[in-house]
Amino acid sequence: MKHTAAEILREYGPFPGVDAVHGVSFDGHQLWFATGDRLQALDPQSGEIVSALEVAAQAGTAFDGEHLFQIAEGRIHRIDPATGVVLGSIPAPGAGVASGLAWAEGSLWVGQYSSRRIHQVDPETGAVNRTIESNRFVTGVTWVDSELWHGTWQDEHSEVRRIDPSSGEVLERLDMPAGTGVSGLESDGGDHFFCGSGNGGTVRVVARPRRSP
Repeated sequence: MKHTAAEILREYGPFPGVDAVHGVSFDGHQLWFATGDRLQALDPQSGEIVSALEVAAQAGTAFDGEHLFQIAEGRIHRIDPATGVVLGSIPAPGAGVASGLAWAEGSLWVGQYSSRRIHQVDPETGAVNRTIESNRFVTGVTWVDSELWHGTWQDEHSEVRRIDPSSGEVLERLDMPAGTGVSGLESDGGDHFFCGSGNGGTVRVVARPRRSP
């Protein structure tokens, strides 16, 4: 297992009126982040907030190429990113303890914080198709280049981990600096992760380790 210190490249925020950052997602142009009572869209080039949707947004956020998905009070809402209208809703696994959220391979991937699990969920019905066990609390979840990564935040220590999606075995760990937590987690599809900071009210950009040719 590879174990290194996380390299923080940039920090966005703090933002006016934002006390906490929960889920984060990237639509290819804008970075969306959940702040409790709204989803806010950030231009990652300028660092400016460019729009906001008035929707409940207490945990993970995901984007499937067309719609946003947002965990809110035990439900996962499918949202029109242009209007903020909730187009559909399914139950989140875990009866209110869901944390991270990602979209990959036609499924939603839902982290369960204190249960230390990641569920593959049918986006139409909410049915759990399979479950991956972790040995630490699970926060944000993301897929990139067929790699499954998740955040952890436990005992005042936080990491970004790459795990085997079949077994849950930890393959790589990026240690966040002391006092720095990871709530939401998203990849830009390349060399960067976006990490929510929980009550820190900021979003950090962390380098994704380069792979050998």
